[in-house]
Amino acid sequence: MYSAQANYTRISSSKMQLALDLVRRKKASQALDILAFIPNKSARILEKLIRSAVANAQNKDKNVDTETLIIRELRLGQGPMVRGAKRWRPKAMGRAGRIRKRTSHITVILDTK
Repeated sequence: MYSAQANYTRISSSKMQLALDLVRRKKASQALDILAFIPNKSARILEKLIRSAVANAQNKDKNVDTETLIIRELRLGQGPMVRGAKRWRPKAMGRAGRIRKRTSHITVILDTK
């Protein structure tokens, strides 16, 4: 099994989940083709991560066929919220709500058939 991981990615996990659901349990080459036509930031992040996992597979095992690699598992977890400038958004009845800048941790695990 070959893997790649991206931690503290500046995208919310709910937005990232939409792209993950499209490529789960597909071949790595097929997943890259699908992600190329999705105009989201999440697709670009996931495409880069899958390419990294394929490169890790080639470096770890020189005679692995990249066409037979399939996405065995995609893990997504919430990361910490960015603690940058404290900004506020107006809410109902004169109140204010904090602007949350969410991050996520993504793991891609590839395997051969």
